[in-house]
Amino acid sequence: MPEFVLYNAPQSTCSQRVRYVLHAKGRVFEEHRLDLFKGDQLKPEYLAINPNGVVPTLLHDGAPVTDSAVIMEYLEDILGSVTPLRPGDPLKVAEMRAMLRFIDEVPTPAIRVPSYNLAFLPHFQAMGDEEFQALCDSKPLRREFLMKMGRTGFPKAEMDETLARLQRGIDRMAAWLAASGGPWLMGAELSLADIAIMPVIVRMDDIRLAGMWREAPAIGRWLERIRQTPAFSATYYHGSLLTEKYPHLAAAAKRREPMDA
Repeated sequence: MPEFVLYNAPQSTCSQRVRYVLHAKGRVFEEHRLDLFKGDQLKPEYLAINPNGVVPTLLHDGAPVTDSAVIMEYLEDILGSVTPLRPGDPLKVAEMRAMLRFIDEVPTPAIRVPSYNLAFLPHFQAMGDEEFQALCDSKPLRREFLMKMGRTGFPKAEMDETLARLQRGIDRMAAWLAASGGPWLMGAELSLADIAIMPVIVRMDDIRLAGMWREAPAIGRWLERIRQTPAFSATYYHGSLLTEKYPHLAAAAKRREPMDA
């Protein structure tokens, strides 16, 4: 077995974080791409290594490490001398971890709502009530999330709340860039905080929400800069963006239709 084996999904924002760290550190890994709609993440053999039934999961010499934020820190723990992504000063490490906590509590869960409403809802609408309920009941971590969405999508009030949470994430990110002087969230060096928020910003741009940082051009510059890093193109191979996976989103993007919030 290879030293590193990654179970993930191309469009999964949490998977994208871990792929980026592995590529940034130049690590070769065996990638297993799970089809989440087919329920690969809920099969007994996968639940045996990740009982939460979500991606990603990293196997290091056969031992599972779960949760993207934990995996990123774990990789830094064991490969910290290779392209360091964590400051050396303990106070700065604490600052970075506070950023990670905010990112994981505010914008990261928020981006799931428009993602599901825009990209995944047609899949659920094609199901019958019993089939959809069975799907919800099969989800160890996402049952209540899917139940709130239902087969008609999240209501406008939920979408409005989500957009407000995303805006708070954008505002906080802009403040971090201003405080650090850029070009990265903590200053001159790329850190795990940048990688943690990267999939949120990329997803927002992909589903036509980039206007939310119109008043914060530093975020646009940050996005272009991270896109230019070698690890980015390796992470975002074709099929990683929702508009590459779902034709109806790509068509809407070409027509520049506003997002249905």
